[in-house]
Amino acid sequence: MDEYQKKIPAPAVDLYTRFIHGEIGRRAFLQGVSKYAVAGLTASAIVDALMPNYALGQEVPRDDERIRASYVTIPSPDGHGWIRGYLVRPFSADSRSATPARLPGVLVIHENRGLNPHTEDVARRFALANFMAFAPDTLTSVGGYPGDDYRGGQLFASLDRAKMTQDLVAAARWLKARPDCNDRIAATGFCFGGAQANALAGILGPDLAAAAPFYGSATPPADVPNIRAAILIHHGALDSRLVADYPAQEAELRRHGVRYEGHLWPDSVHGFFNDATPERYNRTTAVQAWDRTIAWFNEHARAAPPAA
Repeated sequence: MDEYQKKIPAPAVDLYTRFIHGEIGRRAFLQGVSKYAVAGLTASAIVDALMPNYALGQEVPRDDERIRASYVTIPSPDGHGWIRGYLVRPFSADSRSATPARLPGVLVIHENRGLNPHTEDVARRFALANFMAFAPDTLTSVGGYPGDDYRGGQLFASLDRAKMTQDLVAAARWLKARPDCNDRIAATGFCFGGAQANALAGILGPDLAAAAPFYGSATPPADVPNIRAAILIHHGALDSRLVADYPAQEAELRRHGVRYEGHLWPDSVHGFFNDATPERYNRTTAVQAWDRTIAWFNEHARAAPPAA
């Protein structure tokens, strides 16, 4: 197990996962965690360890001189009307020209609590890998990410899921149409965002070159025949529900001739990539999954599409 997997009992980590998915309420989470308090490990210490620490998880500072980032708002007529997001490009001498290099775009989709600092940091990581990244906030219509994951989860639960998907469709099409995009985009995301990356592959068809969903539910079977993207699937091997669903997901992709690759990362739970939640984070497999994602997007979104 990774060095970041500390002394918090695995059932307590599972309780946190159920809590952030809305399967149990805050009171049930706190009461459940208290069962695992032992000498030297209080319930409050367990809760503190499980909560996100965004300073700990920051890899790329917001003011890093190698990137240029801004918040932009774009129309989403079939969604909630508008969606705001965080746009990041690498900065170089070329960036100063009137016609900057056309880069592949990556849509980075947050978990079910809005565009928090971790997701923004992932977007900056993509910029340092020479992609243009756009991280939309599906909470835009209710004021955006509120600065608190618990409140963010409550706001998220209040929104129409189909309209959130249409917001993300609008974001993807806007990114692809930008003059500084090479006309090829990819999508990635985490939990809700992973499910949405899978969903977008079915909705966008040939407009999406690649997807790399992290611990997200599968594309609806009716939409799988529409997929033209190359799909890279990341699950933690200890994420029992999604691992149980994976064989059916894989069979459906194979049946329709979708190019895909799947990884069930060992010793990894749901959320293993999120270094802002160190009790779930697995440094070893997170680095491997990231490296594979960058290679996958370089192969399928940076290169010209194959001849028909």
